[in-house]
Amino acid sequence: MAKAKISFTDIEQTVNVPAGTRVIEVSEKIGAGIIYGCREGDCGTCMMHVEEGWNNLTEPSVLEEKVLKENMASRHDRLACQAQILGDCKVKPA
Repeated sequence: MAKAKISFTDIEQTVNVPAGTRVIEVSEKIGAGIIYGCREGDCGTCMMHVEEGWNNLTEPSVLEEKVLKENMASRHDRLACQAQILGDCKVKPA
C-alpha cells in the first residue's frame, strides 16, 4: 500500500500514513490541534490550512466547496474530515 507523510506544523510532528487516510483521523490520533464537530463535511469546524502539498490531497467535494465558501476559507483551506491524503503535505489548524 502506498504511504504518504503528513506534517502537523502546530505540534511539529510528521507521521507516515497509508494513502487515502482522512486528515482528521491522523490529527485525532496524534493530538494535533484540528478540532471537529461532525466528520460529515457540513459544519466547517475542522477547517485546516494546507501549507504545502495542496495537490497531494483529494479534490474537494461539492459539499465541501460549499462549506468552505460559506466560511470564507482561503484558497488553501480544506476540511480535515473530507480531505484524504494522497502524498506528502503540511497542515495546521485554520
